[in-house]
Amino acid sequence: MLSFEIEGGHRLSGEIIPQGAKNEALQVICAALLTSDPVTIHNIPDIRDVNLLMDILMDLGVKIDYEKKGSYTFQAGELDISYLESPVYEQKASNLRGSIMILGPLLARFGKAKIPKPGGDKIGRRRLDTHFYGFQKLGARFDFNKNERYFVIDASSLKGNYMLLDEASVTGTANIIMAAVLAAGTTTIYQAACEPYIQQLCKMLNRMGATVSGIGSNLLTIEGVSELQGAEHRLLPDMIEIGSFIGLAAMTQSQITIRNAGIEHLGLIPEVFSRLGVRMEYQQDDIIIPAQDHYEIETFIDGSIMTVADAIWPGFSPDLLSIALVVATQAKGTVLIHQKMFESRLFFVDKLIDMGAQIILCDPHRATVIGLDRKFPLKGIKMSSPDIRAGVALLIAALSAEGTSIISNVEQIDRGYQFIDQRLRALGARIERLQE
Repeated sequence: MLSFEIEGGHRLSGEIIPQGAKNEALQVICAALLTSDPVTIHNIPDIRDVNLLMDILMDLGVKIDYEKKGSYTFQAGELDISYLESPVYEQKASNLRGSIMILGPLLARFGKAKIPKPGGDKIGRRRLDTHFYGFQKLGARFDFNKNERYFVIDASSLKGNYMLLDEASVTGTANIIMAAVLAAGTTTIYQAACEPYIQQLCKMLNRMGATVSGIGSNLLTIEGVSELQGAEHRLLPDMIEIGSFIGLAAMTQSQITIRNAGIEHLGLIPEVFSRLGVRMEYQQDDIIIPAQDHYEIETFIDGSIMTVADAIWPGFSPDLLSIALVVATQAKGTVLIHQKMFESRLFFVDKLIDMGAQIILCDPHRATVIGLDRKFPLKGIKMSSPDIRAGVALLIAALSAEGTSIISNVEQIDRGYQFIDQRLRALGARIERLQE
């Protein structure tokens, strides 16, 4: 097990370039399975989840050629579907929630697929019903073996259909889109997720020869085609990493410039951090966060305590609520953090309380943060990273705290953040990776 040793209380400075978007990468890499032609993808982050997905695809028979840093060409010309029956596949796919997105392309192209119940962050129940509801509406049949914890899907003849999704699931929408592009007839998806990463997937598929309209809305129409061709695609900057760096600058009283941030794709992220008191300046596509000794949380118009809650796009991303919560601990004022989508994502606050933060965990979904206005700095402690986003939130807290912190299980952080310790050291952070 790996850990980080962090000496906190030091201001950082410099520039940082966000990695390619993790969640987009998992989708568009799977989309390469839809064609036997080469698909070249740029700005792929070198992180554990993406590398594991690429490993699964190589085992499946996809030829992956390294072009240059962050750029790979995928060619799924000769796939070995029998690999899905192997113990190796079961072990790898069960450790990666993103592996669920190979189902749509495999169903579209080969008419069958199977997958063990996928893993991922320990943040409560994350049901897969939307994926399978969509596949069923397209004509697929599926069975879940409770003993072996395997989903087996048969879709020998997919046909377009109208569907109203039970939730605007991002991965569910992506999976259904990828199954529908090669289905006969017209598919209409209502209450589709419309995140920038879904928009990117749709645009890439259209360049491959698909016909997807309504991009950017929650009503997508897909005219099925008989085959797709190769294409070239570049990932957006990772909006969650950008939000993390904004929070990092605020907590450590640092001036940091985030280069090439893809500002037009960030939605409410800058607005929410601004309401927490964080100042930002914009120069073309760069975000400059000046050093702030103090920042103050706004209230609602009537003077009541502000609530920061997650919501489907274009609402505030649930992946950034843990960062917003940490930022609030050293602000002036009080805020209610309301995590609606995941039932266990706020349980990391006990570690912040141990560091000296003033937080009341109201229930699994809500926490009230009373900002300390830096009058009582956080203290370094020993802790463990429970998931990707909470892990980075704790890392930010440790960098701002007095004394030394040890964060174990940082493999969780590595799943979503590329060489984070090296990149933070370049800003002046005192962080070392240790082998326990």
